[in-house]
Amino acid sequence: MSEQGSPPENIAPAGREPVFLLPGAVMAVIGVLVAIHLTSIFVLNQDGMTQLLFWFAFQPLRIVAATSDLSLAVPLIWTPFTYILMHGSWDHLLFNAVWFAIFATPIVRRYGAGPMLAIFFVSAASAALFVVTTLYSGAYLIGASGGISGLTGAAVRFIFQPVIVAVHSETGKRMIVGCKLAGLREIWSDSRTRSFVLIWVVLNAAVPLLPLFTGAAVSVAWQAHLGGFIAGLLLVGIFERRS
Repeated sequence: MSEQGSPPENIAPAGREPVFLLPGAVMAVIGVLVAIHLTSIFVLNQDGMTQLLFWFAFQPLRIVAATSDLSLAVPLIWTPFTYILMHGSWDHLLFNAVWFAIFATPIVRRYGAGPMLAIFFVSAASAALFVVTTLYSGAYLIGASGGISGLTGAAVRFIFQPVIVAVHSETGKRMIVGCKLAGLREIWSDSRTRSFVLIWVVLNAAVPLLPLFTGAAVSVAWQAHLGGFIAGLLLVGIFERRS
């Protein structure tokens, strides 16, 4: 019998549970987004904020302006990626942070942090669809939703698929391997995946019609959402072949 207050030798002390169950890469990205938003609120003045948007927000009008001054198009080299790091309000940031945590987490756990970031930023660049309807409007694009839409499109390829169970070659025990990645054709044969994709596309495509019913303008970059979603849907297969 062990002394009172001392645990028996054959019982290991319980380990501490992590405060957050999200992968480190997911927490790091959210931390960067929060830090940038805090800086824009408490550090930059109005002129500084204007400069931040000028140099790092995605502004389609630069394409038109470049016809008279090519130097104005230089920020188009990086702004299709950097705009996702800025947000217009705390509500905007909070919504995107939750959305990012939900869909970035399964991508990180399946492929790792590098592929998650690649899908995130490449999908953001697909927001070039935003140019189609806003080229002459002078509007600018900020917010992580374009990249997160890509993570959503990538995750939908496997989160609804059945779990694969294999038999260990030595022990003979059954073990969970994971979920298969659905092919593009298989997306339509699975009712849950098909429903998710159709609902996603319809909801975003319907955004331009909302002012007809609400009477107010809706500042939602639905074009970026659709472009990012399609990009992620296609990109994820690259990492599956390498995993």
